[in-house]
Amino acid sequence: MLDRSNDTPRALLARRRPGYSLEAPFYTSQEIFDLDMEAVFYKTWIYVGVEADVPDEGDVRRIDIGKYSILILRDDDGEVRAYHNVCRHRGARLVEEERKSVAKLVCAYHSWTYGLEEGNLIRADHMGTEFDKSCHNLKKVALKSIEGLLFVCFADDPPEDIEEMAAKMTPYLKPHDIRNTKVAFEMDLIEEGNWKITMENNRECYHCAGNHPELTIPLFEYGFGFAPDQMSAEKIEDANKYLCMADNLHEEWEKKGFPSKGYDHLDDMVTGFRTQRLPLNHEGESQTLNTKVASTKLLGNITEKKLGGLSFWTQPNSWHHFMSDHIVTFSVIPLTPDRTIVRTRWLVHKDAVEGVDYDLKRLNETWIATNAQDGALVGMQQRGLQSPAYEPGPYSPYTEGLVDKFINWYCLRLKDHLG
Repeated sequence: MLDRSNDTPRALLARRRPGYSLEAPFYTSQEIFDLDMEAVFYKTWIYVGVEADVPDEGDVRRIDIGKYSILILRDDDGEVRAYHNVCRHRGARLVEEERKSVAKLVCAYHSWTYGLEEGNLIRADHMGTEFDKSCHNLKKVALKSIEGLLFVCFADDPPEDIEEMAAKMTPYLKPHDIRNTKVAFEMDLIEEGNWKITMENNRECYHCAGNHPELTIPLFEYGFGFAPDQMSAEKIEDANKYLCMADNLHEEWEKKGFPSKGYDHLDDMVTGFRTQRLPLNHEGESQTLNTKVASTKLLGNITEKKLGGLSFWTQPNSWHHFMSDHIVTFSVIPLTPDRTIVRTRWLVHKDAVEGVDYDLKRLNETWIATNAQDGALVGMQQRGLQSPAYEPGPYSPYTEGLVDKFINWYCLRLKDHLG
């Protein structure tokens, strides 16, 4: 068993073994959870949603991340903005509801009133003639929309490399026209595990074959790695055929204006990310149980159903899947050391009509089932690593490389924060 007599964050980081999972306190300690919030969620770019969350002028969405509560809204000019959900008078929350539509932001406590466009304080009664309203505007939150995907950062100096991610990802995302989608369905699932377990689970498909019967219908088993030295000759031949097919499809898709080849900066940038378009199995149209499109009204100007699935991963808290007909996005929000929100949105063309253009059950059933299965796995791991017998185990070099990169990235963020 491990000697846990010195479990300070610095000591744990110093003895971290590359290529292995983390020691238990990284998943169970309140001190390290608080450090995670300070070093990761309050300093890096966090994925929070899509522009379609606030489709019309005056629409407001409240999002809570740790100690922060923020408002994402669309102003009267159609611009999406982000403000801290704190009145500049005595600190009351301006919006308690998760969603609402407003003409102005009015504090329910003393009626201090703010405009949407710049968060300017426009009314504050009983403050005297010398009171300067311009000194008490709402505090803005750094906001970056990458083709309709919304990222926020609470740091005074947000990492500038998000511009590199935006430049690289824009051609990949643009054909799917996220800004002209609507949220067909949204679901919050609370997983009974640490947020890092949720992310680790997402970063590999080692577990998929035995745990995701729905997801493995549209996904090829070789798409996320395989171990050739442990496979039969027939399986190796199948895997090589898959790799050849993927290369050919990448070239074909890219000629048609759909960037597809893999691009990976998961652990060598502060704003770490990865993308790749992967073929889908059987009918090959979408991540559905029959592998056909769930919406006959395709996204943007797309006319071809078989475009595979474009995957986009961002550190520290998101992953996304883009098909020809719909998009599924996921954001991870830590609650406590052993409780985490996984927020899933299903997006379709903004003009698609439920029951006419798309069937909601077909649209969301694959990932509703997969999320529930993943949640059970996360809880199972969280319970297991609380045992004194737990010690870090090795990652598979074939199928858990992205897990290792996530942990590398995470440890670098903590080390940077601790100096």
